[in-house]
Amino acid sequence: MAAAAAMEMFQQLQSQITCPICGNYFCEPVTIGCGHSFCRACLPRSAATAFSCPECRQMTQVRGFLFINGNLAELTKLGKQLRSQLLQSTGGQRRCAIHKEVLEYFCEDDQTVLCLRCCQAPEHGAHRHCPVEEAASNCRKKIQHLQRCLQKYFKETKKLLVKEKRPVIDWEEMISKEYRKRDSLMRDELYHYLERMDQEKKNKKERLSQESSTLQDLMLDLQEADSQPNLDLLRDVKELLERSKSALSQRAKALIPEVRVCPISGTIETLNQFRVDIRLDPASASPCLIVAEDLKSVRAGEGWQVDSPHGDDSDLPMVLAEQAFTSGIQYWEVDVTQLPQWTLGIHTTYLRIKSPGRIIKCALVFFLRCVKKEDGQYLQSYPGSLNHKLKGSIPRIGVYLEYKTGNLAFYNVLQSSLIYQLPDISFVAPVRPMFSPGPPLQGTKPAPMNLCAVDSHLSSCCYSSL
Repeated sequence: MAAAAAMEMFQQLQSQITCPICGNYFCEPVTIGCGHSFCRACLPRSAATAFSCPECRQMTQVRGFLFINGNLAELTKLGKQLRSQLLQSTGGQRRCAIHKEVLEYFCEDDQTVLCLRCCQAPEHGAHRHCPVEEAASNCRKKIQHLQRCLQKYFKETKKLLVKEKRPVIDWEEMISKEYRKRDSLMRDELYHYLERMDQEKKNKKERLSQESSTLQDLMLDLQEADSQPNLDLLRDVKELLERSKSALSQRAKALIPEVRVCPISGTIETLNQFRVDIRLDPASASPCLIVAEDLKSVRAGEGWQVDSPHGDDSDLPMVLAEQAFTSGIQYWEVDVTQLPQWTLGIHTTYLRIKSPGRIIKCALVFFLRCVKKEDGQYLQSYPGSLNHKLKGSIPRIGVYLEYKTGNLAFYNVLQSSLIYQLPDISFVAPVRPMFSPGPPLQGTKPAPMNLCAVDSHLSSCCYSSL
């Protein structure tokens, strides 16, 4: 009777040291705001999770870090010891609470101990049963195996921890060194290029100085010839006139500025990190433009009269992109291989006060334009002062837009070179890429302007066109 009473008292204690969620003895017990306790692992880990207590259903906010209830953890430990002592005092002969018979069997399906009559009951009759001793022996083998595995992993983790403190390869230093090396190479490249530009300036200055001296001598010769007698003048004038014409011709050529090509290593690779897949918006296209069905190409139609003047740059036949940008960095490329004339840039809007109380929205464009003239192709910008001759055609143009800083730049993709960067722009409205494939040259068939796919590369035709 004393043993039965002790077992009953233990069962009452057991209910106090058992987690209501997992049904096992507490493991790292914590107590929440309503006063009920649970295993820490059984509670949600997110600090933003509203938790409904299984005991009282009260909603409480579970903090990310809950302190272990030391008293309850100690009580759980004592409960486990008491259970072991009770089992030993009764010879391990615990009895079924329903049938009062000895618990001799273990149900492998339900993971619970049973008496003989429980094993014969309908709810357990089809399950796998084995003697308690055999089940306990198998369980101990599993525990011992897990102990060996954990011990092995523990040793390996300790070794890794030691290696982590003294790594064989210092990846951070190696990667940092690579970046420093790249910076050093770029600095060297910049230094050599600036040095070359400085030398070019000196050479140009010397050439202009010599040319100035030559022109001065030529003017003196002309002045002297002008004062000579007629016969003497006519005898020497042919050579003098030829020298003068030659000097004027060379001077005219020297006055034409050219677009400078400055290849910068890794430029396009860096810009490609910001590539966006641009598609055209047919609804925005001028009537004289034809947009392809795939929205990736546009060409001039018959309605574009080459000689017809336009009011201003906002009247330029163009088509806009579907995308409108209000932040971030974007980069896109356009194939202009077949176009002798083209315009690329961006389109935005601004508000203009027309009269007191009347505000209208106006279009504004910023662009780079290629114009064909008798002596070659010229690049012009708006706004800006670019009006320079091209040394060779450019098959593909890269356009870089940084909304926050108002940075708009154009690149020669093949040469990995900056063509021109417009003065910083202050954007106040969405920005859309703008495209204009013309005007077409008189007597020529209009060619397409193609938007390059994000993963596209320069084709052989781009190289052969140079």
